[in-house]
Amino acid sequence: MRKIAFTWLAAVLAVVTLSAGGSAQSGKVAMLLPGSINDQSWNAAGYLGLQKLKGQGMEIAYSENVQAADHIEAMKDYARRGFSPIIGHSGRFLSAAQRVGPDFEKTFFLVGSGSGGAKNVISIDLANEQFGYLVGVLAARMTKTGKVGAVAGLEGLPNMIASVGGFRLGVKSVKPDADVRVVYLQSMEDPAAAKEAAFSLISAGADVVAGKLNAGHAGIVQAAKEKGVWATGRSFGHTAIAPDRVLTNIYEKWDEVYVAAVGDLKAGKLTGGYQAYGYHTQGAHGADLLYNESRPFNPAVPAAVIAEIDGLKKKFTSGDLKVKPGKDDARGGA
Repeated sequence: MRKIAFTWLAAVLAVVTLSAGGSAQSGKVAMLLPGSINDQSWNAAGYLGLQKLKGQGMEIAYSENVQAADHIEAMKDYARRGFSPIIGHSGRFLSAAQRVGPDFEKTFFLVGSGSGGAKNVISIDLANEQFGYLVGVLAARMTKTGKVGAVAGLEGLPNMIASVGGFRLGVKSVKPDADVRVVYLQSMEDPAAAKEAAFSLISAGADVVAGKLNAGHAGIVQAAKEKGVWATGRSFGHTAIAPDRVLTNIYEKWDEVYVAAVGDLKAGKLTGGYQAYGYHTQGAHGADLLYNESRPFNPAVPAAVIAEIDGLKKKFTSGDLKVKPGKDDARGGA
């Protein structure tokens, strides 16, 4: 592994370039990440995808902790160096990709969790509403107080509307009178703030706390562990924090998504401005509910609840069930 440091707009970003057997002819793929690849959440999932592309013989490079002010220059730098596609692993990179794309017409830009694109800018995402909905059903079945909560960030972003809105719709689908409360944070990366937000939900009676954060998500799990309530996570690392308290994780398989997307791109099959991966897509579903590598749910989840969720997955796969959350479904508060 060869490390290269350089400066953009007075900010120093770490860039790592890794070559697989000098196979530059197999392609060069770069990734920009908003946080640390060691966060056991969003950024780690993206980095795993990059590693799988390396295993396929591609030359890869990445920059982590890329700040908004540096998005454009970071993309331009990789484009000048011949990387294509350049992956922005967050919808926050979409604006920069749309700005840079016209200047590098032969370079493709993929935006993970983006919401749109044009020509050489393509957004790919998970069908977040499906996974949020299933966790909502699980929360509704496991609550004893009839009160559940979620802690999230990036309020108003399309994929957050899908995730949080899907969660609320899932809860209400089986328990219409449930009290669902959502707290939005300014940062996706702050475990302390997430923990305090989870405490506030728990003090209001929530006995199941879900959410969608990056490094901050560990704070939700830690709060659940300390207060003896249920939580849902985003990685097996979250299960490890509190194995008795985590019900399951929305385990995002961005490695499968990026491998599928890059393969389709090179084959000329990925040409639209937006592609979402879920139970309805072949080859890569994008995510699944997993407690650990060997089982989908905490042993405390009743078999009848597991069967119900498996049935809903089949309906998503067949297209018999479609969920379309709106902004009101993802609202903060109750």
